[in-house]
Amino acid sequence: MGCGNFFFTLTITFSVALITYNIIISANAPLRQELPGSSQGVLSVDPIIKMPGNRKSALADKKRMFHTAVTASDSVYNTWQTRIMYYWFKKMKENGGVNCEMGGFTRILHSGKADQFMDEIPTFVAQPLPAGTDQGYIVLNRPWAFVQWLQQADIKEDYILMSEPDHVIVKPIPNLSKNGLGAAFPFFYIEPKKYEPILRKFYPEEKGPITNIDPIGNSPVIVGKESLKKIAPTWMNVSLAMKKDPEADKAFGWVLEMYAYAVSSALHDVGNILHKDFMLQPPWDTEIGDKFIIHYTYGCDYDMKGKLTYGKIGEWRFDKRSFDTIYPPKNLPLPPPGVPESVVTLVKMVNEATENIPNWGA
Repeated sequence: MGCGNFFFTLTITFSVALITYNIIISANAPLRQELPGSSQGVLSVDPIIKMPGNRKSALADKKRMFHTAVTASDSVYNTWQTRIMYYWFKKMKENGGVNCEMGGFTRILHSGKADQFMDEIPTFVAQPLPAGTDQGYIVLNRPWAFVQWLQQADIKEDYILMSEPDHVIVKPIPNLSKNGLGAAFPFFYIEPKKYEPILRKFYPEEKGPITNIDPIGNSPVIVGKESLKKIAPTWMNVSLAMKKDPEADKAFGWVLEMYAYAVSSALHDVGNILHKDFMLQPPWDTEIGDKFIIHYTYGCDYDMKGKLTYGKIGEWRFDKRSFDTIYPPKNLPLPPPGVPESVVTLVKMVNEATENIPNWGA
């Protein structure tokens, strides 16, 4: 713990210097391409929407293992989601067979202390930020937790998948990153061009056009381990700097840390292949298709005729926020007829996990 605190102190003290130092010129600059238009957050383009043309044929490379990492607090809310996430990680890794590139798994627990699930889920205990540093925005603990894990853990794989507790893996995930580029999901609400005047405080003009900043967050992202070791301290420092900047804090709100990761990745010239099929987000995405992850960040509300009543509590609903202090019960009722496949699949997968995870609700 002493070494961790000493490292944190040095990092915060020299944050500005670190950000400057981390702006390293690299020959492997990312491509420039705008985020395609979207309708209700659903992108309607080729699954790979950003990738070097002369590299697209390199999709059949040798097996390249990646380690899945999920940051979480010790809250009931984060804990039950992570237990479900890990259940499906194990099952999909097994379903992937001998050619599966899914390697190890780590819950990066940023509570600073062990909990009762250390034996159930492989866990690294990280120290939280000092009291008050996050200014009530607990997500700022995420980049700091990654810094500690990357510095202290023995990670066998050469790549990292950054995931989240509210992700359910629906099929084995291949290593989507290629040739020094990360692989990331494009978020329609991450708009670097719209906020160029603000982002120039953190991404100087000499680094290039603002379109170097990809429309991503830190999750889901698959990126080389060595690249992430360089990005993570910058990500932490930029997150803290943005939170302290009133203009940035007001503009970015709850997605501030996502913008900070996108900026930090660009500062290190780590471009990203944008995969719209990396994940789906019910209720807006209605079909599983070729997606790999269900992200249940939005509430799903329907009447008994199967009509979406978003913004109004439905006669049938599934919303993770309904279980912020309690576990969801086993055998949740399935949606009424007419509700999209994505929502039905999500509830069935939650039910399977809760039925099979020992001591559910403990």
